[in-house]
Amino acid sequence: MPHLEEHEYKDCFNEILEEMKEVHRKKNADYGNNFHKRYERWGFLTALLRLSDKMERLENIYEKGEIEVKDESVEDTLLDLANYAVMTIVELKNNKASLK
Repeated sequence: MPHLEEHEYKDCFNEILEEMKEVHRKKNADYGNNFHKRYERWGFLTALLRLSDKMERLENIYEKGEIEVKDESVEDTLLDLANYAVMTIVELKNNKASLK
């Protein structure tokens, strides 16, 4: 397997961060700030459920070795997982919230 040089790794990492921002922007345009609304109502449980759903999807893909929903790849699922993690951190900071 080829190994990325340090500058290539940094460039790739930054490209992924930009892609995360774009995915977040598009999904917020489509769904509104649904995560925030649910978080206000249900708290940290909202994050646990969303993150758990994405992890379950990854586990199923890994176990089956294939993807049946062709418009959501492993990469898409990982981007969603990363975005949900960041949105959870925002909620924790915004509300100075506990995990309950």
